[in-house]
Amino acid sequence: MKLSVRPRTQPEVNLTSLIDVVLLLLIFFMVSTSFVKQSQIQIRLPESDSTAIVEDLPKVIDVLITESGKYFVNGRELVNSRPETIRNALTAVSDGDTTLPMTISADANARHQYVVTAMDVAGRLGFAKINIATVNDPGGLGDFGDE
Repeated sequence: MKLSVRPRTQPEVNLTSLIDVVLLLLIFFMVSTSFVKQSQIQIRLPESDSTAIVEDLPKVIDVLITESGKYFVNGRELVNSRPETIRNALTAVSDGDTTLPMTISADANARHQYVVTAMDVAGRLGFAKINIATVNDPGGLGDFGDE
């Protein structure tokens, strides 16, 4: 008996229906998905009361540092820039109350060490409310101005 060998036919996969199904699934998931914000910040803004008038401004301590390293505490120049002198001036101005807010204002060209010294002395005394500001030069041009 003689068996004949049939030629094998390659199966054809029709991709058109597969693409249709994938697109329908994609549309289904896009329509059925809900978008949720993961984090939201709740902020309660203060309300103003026009009848309340603040008459007593809280006492603040201002430390001004010039470009050359001179210290001014509440407008009064210190005799030198040693940490002991700064500590004595802050103690005298605050009357020992370390809850008072303090603002350290430094000239734009002042060395960083002057500001760190003032912060270190204030921190060692126990001041916790320390604000830092810079003072720009009056011309506002610095070293980049026309000469």
